[in-house]
Amino acid sequence: MGWPGAGKRILSDRSQLAVGSTPATRDIYTVSRLNREARTLLERELGAVWIEGELSNLARPRSGHWYFSLKDDAAQTRCAMFKSRNKLLEFEPREGSHVIARARVGLYEPRGEFQLIVEHMEPAGEGVLRIKFEQLKRKLSAEGLFAIDIKQELPAWPNRIGIVTSPSGAAIRDIVTVLGRRNPAIEVVLYPASVQGGNAAPELVRAIKLANKRTECDILIVGRGGGSLEDLWAFNEEPVARAIFASEIPVVSAVGHEIDFTIADLVADVRAPTPSASAEICSPDRDEALRVLATVEHRIHQAMIRKNAALANQLRHLRARLQHPGRQLEQYHQRIDELMQRLPAALLTGIQLQHRSLATLRARIAACDPKSRITHYTDRVADNRRRLVAAMRTSATARQATLDECVRALRAISPLATLQRGYAIVTSADGTIARDANKFQPGDRVSARLAKGRLGLNVEEIENEPVTDVTTAHDSKL
Repeated sequence: MGWPGAGKRILSDRSQLAVGSTPATRDIYTVSRLNREARTLLERELGAVWIEGELSNLARPRSGHWYFSLKDDAAQTRCAMFKSRNKLLEFEPREGSHVIARARVGLYEPRGEFQLIVEHMEPAGEGVLRIKFEQLKRKLSAEGLFAIDIKQELPAWPNRIGIVTSPSGAAIRDIVTVLGRRNPAIEVVLYPASVQGGNAAPELVRAIKLANKRTECDILIVGRGGGSLEDLWAFNEEPVARAIFASEIPVVSAVGHEIDFTIADLVADVRAPTPSASAEICSPDRDEALRVLATVEHRIHQAMIRKNAALANQLRHLRARLQHPGRQLEQYHQRIDELMQRLPAALLTGIQLQHRSLATLRARIAACDPKSRITHYTDRVADNRRRLVAAMRTSATARQATLDECVRALRAISPLATLQRGYAIVTSADGTIARDANKFQPGDRVSARLAKGRLGLNVEEIENEPVTDVTTAHDSKL
């Protein structure tokens, strides 16, 4: 790619690098200036480019930016993809991934290194198909097309099997060979369709719909032989998956080898690892079926023999129990006579039971009669009244006796009793009881209380007596 103006710039610069030029006429670059102008030149002249290569030296620091190299067989270049761009990717790049990238050509000035600033990245070749496979897988899974509980069971003994595949492929030959070996009685109906190329998906859809429209098959096998992911891609197309899901005939997916896996395998009712295995899954083995039939036949024969023996034994028992109708009538008449004899006794017993029950009910009613209960409570009230009166009298007598005793004790210690023996209580003019003669003066007015009445006295003479024991003095006065 030519760079406009680049040749002219170089010639002008060379003229300044002549040996005879003086320092004043030289245009001397710093390293920073050189890297900056080189970066500007690269970005302006090349701009954004598409590049294909293999990822290597992939580094993902905590900043979220990616740093890696893109290489081919002969060269490699450093690349950077910033966080704002790499978070938009729909796939997870790994070491060794083959990718196509859109990038801006530039130069990392601090180190003077040529680099690409990647703005977009996508897988190259088969990687694109893998991304589409995973996207469709997630979409159909979210819609419930892979749910186990909606898958149909295969009939154990199909009469006719339909095959949707290429009539010239190895798959149809393998399926027919296995069916002919295992069970030649099963009919095979071929619904031809391309299994590879741009027309494969529409033809597969038409064949599946035709088989459901004709409703002549018990099982439908959809498949082909092995191949690359591109070869098998028709079975990863969404229309094919939806046609298999909508099929009312149970579908067995038989695509590729055992290691191959397609969307059709997930949607189908049963997945077979190979076309030959699908024929074995759908067809019961004839020899095994004959062995099972012989075993069932033997078991039925033995069961019939045992059943005949049991019926013969039951017939003998019934014949032994068989009686003449006349004897049975005699037994019935005898039974009737016996019941007629037992009937009066049973009636009488029933009537007696009813009478006893009636008496019990009457007794219960009488026990609940209000008159008897009123009489009972009246008697209780009278008895309680008598007991209350007696208790009150007894309590009053006891309290009167206690009161008399207290009166006697009170009288015994009362000052009035002392006055009855001739003593007097002397009080001063202010009513204070006199206990000491020295507290009075001749001429003081005092009052003396006797057993009967009170005397007003004037003090004329005071005599002082020594203090003695009260009890001794009292006894000496007595």
